[in-house]
Amino acid sequence: MSSATNGDIQPPVVFDSLPYYDNELEQYPILKEKVERELAREGKPQQTLHPRVPPAPTLFANDPMLQAELERVSNHQPLPPLDTSRYQLPAPSTPENEEEWLEALKNARAQLEHQHLRQTNLSLLHQYGPNAWRIHNYLNEASAKNVEKALEDLKNLTVEVNRERKNFQIEMANVALEVEIDRLNKREVELAAAL
Repeated sequence: MSSATNGDIQPPVVFDSLPYYDNELEQYPILKEKVERELAREGKPQQTLHPRVPPAPTLFANDPMLQAELERVSNHQPLPPLDTSRYQLPAPSTPENEEEWLEALKNARAQLEHQHLRQTNLSLLHQYGPNAWRIHNYLNEASAKNVEKALEDLKNLTVEVNRERKNFQIEMANVALEVEIDRLNKREVELAAAL
């Protein structure tokens, strides 16, 4: 938060910038000519890949439907429209043809069963969906708590390892100081004996 002076609230600082754009080539045509000459002198880059670069993998080699869909997308072709004819109930074109009537009846029964199944699924969702969602949320919260506890344990373990490392370094420094003190004491004794 920004500090307030004289009771006034300072607005937050907003950093807003656009990317850098140099337009020297448009301003100075001589520069553009030099760049074009330099590019022409360098020649075109090699179009083939290095021999060690592996060939591109064939995606969805085992699934022709996905491979065809990938090809459709790479060719920027539009998605084919959905076939809605199966959701319609067309009457037979010739009222006297019994087979057409049987086919229309079969289609109507299939659509009726589909609508009945949708209605059953909606009623089941209405009846059991909220509780299932609550259980799902409860399990997610329990998982989040477990992850947070594992993170806390890992942080504590890291602190403990760092503390042990520091203690080891302090012990090593103490040993080095004791050796230095012993050396200085011996040197003091030698100097006292020499006087």
